[in-house]
Amino acid sequence: MTQSTLKVALKRGALVAAANWPVTLIQASADSLFKLLLAAPLIGGVFLVALAVGSEPLALIVLDSREMLATVAAALVAQPIVLAAFLLAIGVVAVGGSLFVFLLKGGTVATLVRSEREAGPIEEPPLHASAVARASRFSVDAYVASAWTLFPRYARLGFILMAVYLLSALAYLAVVRTNAASGWGATAATTVVFALWITIVNLLYLLVQIVIAAEDCGVAAAARRVAAFLRHQHRHVAAVFALVLAIVIAATGASVLATAALGLVAFVPFFGLAALPLQLLAWLLRGLVFQYLGLASVGAYLKLYRAFTDAQQRVRPAPAYDHAWRPT
Repeated sequence: MTQSTLKVALKRGALVAAANWPVTLIQASADSLFKLLLAAPLIGGVFLVALAVGSEPLALIVLDSREMLATVAAALVAQPIVLAAFLLAIGVVAVGGSLFVFLLKGGTVATLVRSEREAGPIEEPPLHASAVARASRFSVDAYVASAWTLFPRYARLGFILMAVYLLSALAYLAVVRTNAASGWGATAATTVVFALWITIVNLLYLLVQIVIAAEDCGVAAAARRVAAFLRHQHRHVAAVFALVLAIVIAATGASVLATAALGLVAFVPFFGLAALPLQLLAWLLRGLVFQYLGLASVGAYLKLYRAFTDAQQRVRPAPAYDHAWRPT
């Protein structure tokens, strides 16, 4: 793989994502809404535990995170009805919120597929804002139509992902429990392996989503095409993935430093009044930046996949014809 190939893919992906900036807002809003929905039953669980043990909810909230989790877990185990209601609430919110995210992701990926396919050589210099703006393929009607068209396949794929998550988490807990006597080293190594496995699963999930939208095929067919794509372009995909991951890690570090700085400002008289709005703004910008990076990576993978399919079509032999047959 040449450095120019990687540069072109990343630059094109970034420009395609920038041209279709409304999908970044949609995805960031959906992600934030999903997190808020998940927080609702968790906070409700604290109140349920407080009522079950006869304590004040604020007394549980002010505890250290580990102490609060231990207290809530022990109280829920001791109250099977409360535990069942808590798990049911989390399950309903997780499934409903996931379906909502799957629906919107179909419209997002389909918009990027159309834009990348029809944008032309926008990554070639000179770079003009008007050319990037013309690469936009976002419209409300097209977004909604694509979302509904891809939703059944994205939902099936999403439930497969959730099943893989569940099985992986159970396997991780079983290994950690088995190696508990071996010390923290074995636990740390298991955690690193688990994190790498989940990262690979998320990459494969994203690539299958891309191929489903690009080829308008089912989950099984998309999985086979992703396997063929990775066999031929694994270096390209790994390079894009590694670079985007490095940017995400750097952005996360910058976000942590900014949050810590705002925490220090909160203790300063008068300036502390502005800490909350600044923290909300930082949280909003963080969500937008991370969503943009994710969508830029989708555009880069689309560029690589389209180059792969074009190469496959060029090397595919022409169909053979029986020249002995003649029409009468």
